[in-house]
Amino acid sequence: MKLVLIPALAALTLLGQSQNLIPAPDSGEQDHASDLNVNSRYTIESINFADQRQYKLSTSALEDIRRLIGAKVNTEALDRLSQRIRAELRAHEVTFKLTRGQKPEAVRVLIQVDQAAGVVDASVAKLFYNSQQGFTGVGEVTATLGSNALTFRMLRDSDTLIERYSGIQARYDRLSLADGRIRLGFEFDAYQDQYDPSTLAALDGASRPSSLGAGAYGSRLSYQPSATFVLAAPLTLTVGLDFEQLGNLPMAARPVSANAVINTLRYHQRWTGAGGNKQELDAGYSLRAATTLLGSGLAYTRHLAHAGYSYSRDAQSVEVTIVAGAIHGQAPLFERFAIGDSAMLLGWNKYVLDPVGGNRLAYASVKYGYHMMRVFYDTGSVWDQGKPAQVKQSVGVGVSGGLGVFEKGTFLLALAFPLQQGSVTPVVIAGMNF
Repeated sequence: MKLVLIPALAALTLLGQSQNLIPAPDSGEQDHASDLNVNSRYTIESINFADQRQYKLSTSALEDIRRLIGAKVNTEALDRLSQRIRAELRAHEVTFKLTRGQKPEAVRVLIQVDQAAGVVDASVAKLFYNSQQGFTGVGEVTATLGSNALTFRMLRDSDTLIERYSGIQARYDRLSLADGRIRLGFEFDAYQDQYDPSTLAALDGASRPSSLGAGAYGSRLSYQPSATFVLAAPLTLTVGLDFEQLGNLPMAARPVSANAVINTLRYHQRWTGAGGNKQELDAGYSLRAATTLLGSGLAYTRHLAHAGYSYSRDAQSVEVTIVAGAIHGQAPLFERFAIGDSAMLLGWNKYVLDPVGGNRLAYASVKYGYHMMRVFYDTGSVWDQGKPAQVKQSVGVGVSGGLGVFEKGTFLLALAFPLQQGSVTPVVIAGMNF
């Protein structure tokens, strides 16, 4: 599971303060009614943040937002939501504004967060245990002053990549430019890397894939300037550069560079129907292209596409996820695809599937939930171009929900079973915010 975030969508024309009213359909944009009751006939089409930011809110606050979408305008309920968001974010002030919706008799709610006084927030961004691969944890501190945010993280990740890495991340974000349609960022990462014995054996043996661009490196430095543009809400485009230096390689006189251009196109939308059903679509495509034009010692392109759709009503939910990827050229280990972790193909061991990862990826998952209970089915494969893909499958059951006083996160406790011939050894996965 991943940390739940509110997507920052485009703020169109902002009208008035929280007590301002939506004009009648035949009125001008600056005309406001004086009677609060006139708004009760309008339906809330969407609730978004006006500054395009992604704020971390509790699962219950997110549920309050979902309940209001599709309901009639209730200024008292919107005031309570604003106060709750203000308390959770420790903001100086939170207000809401109303603007016309895309349909007749519909409005959009735009939430304005004023953090001019400055806010410092410390949290455990991720913490979980996988019985095959050990612990993964991320702790972070974020300081926000107006439209500027500085984030510092310390992490140990045994799950995401083929390599196990630990280190620091420091990131600066300029959160709102051009009326919230542009965000700028810069990130610096410094990691120390370790490897599973099966990975080292594969790198030293004859099975080493020709598409691998570097062997086992002991450290990694990354510098990443980027800019995110709101093309047409909720469609965003992120462009940037990633300058990677791979150090402490055997037989290498100097660090190997993997400098790449980054492009990510993302669409994220939520809907709430009149019957209380909720739908969410999250789709994206990313391209990383390392080129000698940037002084890169490795040249490759990495394509990754994903699509996730969820539908929920009352106590039941269904979620479908599809992921596909391809690498052309010689990419280092941190770019290669791996499944058999706590995100994809749960229950399998990624080092058994492919200890150095693959340059092709295909994965699909279906999850069904009833109240806190979850059951899921995963299938997928990683392989190298020119070799046959071996499709694996797994099933599992678990519980998921909020964390009470720690409810900004969600937890999962699951048993995953790989479907294979012979004995079946379940994998235990437990943690929060993943």
